[in-house]
Parts: sequence; C-alpha cells; structure tokens
Amino acid sequence: MKFISWNVNGLRACEGKGFSDIFNSLDADFFCLQETKMQAGQLDLAFTGYQSYWNYADKKGYSGTAIYTRHQPLSTRLGLGIDEHDHEGRVITLEYDAFYLITVYVPNSQDGLKRLDYRMRWEDDFRKYVMALDTQKPVIICGDLNVAHQEIDIKNPKSNRHNAGFTDEEREKMTILLNSGLTDTFRYFYPDQKDIYSWWSYRFQARAKNAGWRIDYFLASNRLQKEMKDAKIHTDIYGSDHCPVELDIF
Repeated sequence: MKFISWNVNGLRACEGKGFSDIFNSLDADFFCLQETKMQAGQLDLAFTGYQSYWNYADKKGYSGTAIYTRHQPLSTRLGLGIDEHDHEGRVITLEYDAFYLITVYVPNSQDGLKRLDYRMRWEDDFRKYVMALDTQKPVIICGDLNVAHQEIDIKNPKSNRHNAGFTDEEREKMTILLNSGLTDTFRYFYPDQKDIYSWWSYRFQARAKNAGWRIDYFLASNRLQKEMKDAKIHTDIYGSDHCPVELDIF
C-alpha cells in the first residue's frame, strides 16, 4: 500500500496550483494532509473511491489536518484528548486491523522560540499518546513534525542551530520519540542520503538553491520494518513550500 503525506500550506491555494492532478497522479491508498487552513464547508474536494476525515482548527485559516483513504477504518479519533492541544486541528488517528495511522502537524516553536515551552509539553503528550496506541497494535505516523532531526536533514545546520525546528531541545524530543520504538522510514532506507529535503523557505530562492530542511516524515513502529518496501521524498512536486513524502508498506 502507498501512503502519502503533504503539508499543503493552505489546501485552497494548493488546489489552485494543481493539487487534484497531483493527488490523482500519486494514486495513494492513504493521502494525509497538514496545514489545510480550512473550516468545514470551505472547499468541496472529493475524489472517487476515497473517504475523507478532517480536523479543523478553531481559528480560521490556521493549521488543520485531513486524511483521504480508500480503506474504511475501524474507528477514527480527532486530537489527543487533551484540551490544551485539541483546538488547532493537529491530529487525526484512523484505526485498522493491523495498525493505527496518525497524521500530525506538530506546533512550530515560532520566531524567538516563543512557543518552545508549549512545544515541549506537546512533544511529551504526543509521545505518550502514540506509545499507548503502540501497546495495542503498530503505529504509522506521518506529517510535518517541524524538526530537522540531524545535521544531514538541513542545509545549513550551524547557522540554524538555535532556530525553531533545529533547536537542541526539539531534536532531543525527536530522538526520544524514535528511541521509544519507532523507525524514521526514510533514513531506514537511505541512512546517508544528503541534500534531500521536504521544506524550503519562500525567501531567498531557497528551493532553487535547495537550501531546505527535512521536516516531513513517516515514522513506523520498529516491528513493521519487515513490511516496509520503500520511502520517498517527492522533491519534483510543487504547489506548496513543502513537497509530498511517501511510504510503501505491506
């Protein structure tokens, strides 16, 4: 099965840049979105053969996640079940016989790291949520995790070390999450691959220069490694400041 994840940075804007054609060409079983920036009823975007699930932020034009799937889930859950975290539409969980699928848009620590303390609480609570599910069946997590984990995952590590998305604190939380029993699927297949990123600033011609960050991931329970076929980052697909990432599994 093919899983796709994409931070579309506003689905309505991305639809104007060819989203539907890209969706159809990728032909995924699961197509997960982050930063939809939508409220219910703002865009009627349905695809034949797919059901869709949406989690909207209370604040208009902000955050939001969605999953299009060809496979009927056993159950669905929006959010973490924690009020502090569940007003920004950041998490959707679908349950299947063999796994849980979680799409997530992790909070950005923001300029001046003004939201770093909140981000740390989020990280701990999200990890607890994931680990509780993992005791029941394997998990597949995808989305914009808003952290470049290692220096290989960012073009300019030295100059970005204290910036949001590459602080020591955020990177350590990612290490802890992975050490809890999860695999970074792209690095599993391509441990030494350099200069492959999933997000580029709109400023300074960053994408043309490939001055990017790898902050979009598929993570999977370690016990799914034997089921994994490949992982991809679609750097040739435009329409957002992020590109889609892929996991082929089962």
